Amino acid sequence: MSDTGTAATTAAGSASGGRRELTYALLLCLAGAGLASWAATRTWAVEVLARGALPAARQDRSGADLLPWLPALALVALAGSGAVLATRGRVRRSLGGLVALLGLAVAAGAGYGLTADLGVEVHPQWPALCLLGGLVAAGGGLLTARRGGHWPAMGARYERPARTGGPARSDGRPIADRGTREAWDALDRGEDPTVS
Repeated sequence: MSDTGTAATTAAGSASGGRRELTYALLLCLAGAGLASWAATRTWAVEVLARGALPAARQDRSGADLLPWLPALALVALAGSGAVLATRGRVRRSLGGLVALLGLAVAAGAGYGLTADLGVEVHPQWPALCLLGGLVAAGGGLLTARRGGHWPAMGARYERPARTGGPARSDGRPIADRGTREAWDALDRGEDPTVS
């Protein structure tokens, strides 16, 4: 096999590996942030309120009620995960670092919800799932921050190539570079702008 064939095979292999890594990182970020966002809205605790002679009232408290900033951080991590797909290079790596930090903040908040005294008895399954989601999102963000600079960009094949020159008439004047008004003026003078 020639050196050109080997180089082409290596480039194709690294491109498919980059797409695979991008897919894994994106799935980790989306799944983790989505799980954390969902778990933060579940009922973490049930508060029983005594009302004198009336029967006691039950009030469900979600993670969003106990820690209002927790679902907001999870939603920002979810939005950042989607933005990872649309960016490239250093911006993608920076965004990956931001998603990793947001995931760690969500995990820390869920851990706080598990261990702190919030005034009610917290059922541990939802904060634990929120903690797991934050850690998974942080893992995807960390992968993006470390390796995301070399991954392929979304829609790069649809970008308009840089214009180096354009069609020209036989006398060297460009055809397509004239403005609309100039084209109409040329027609009024009897010139055909499409004839070379």
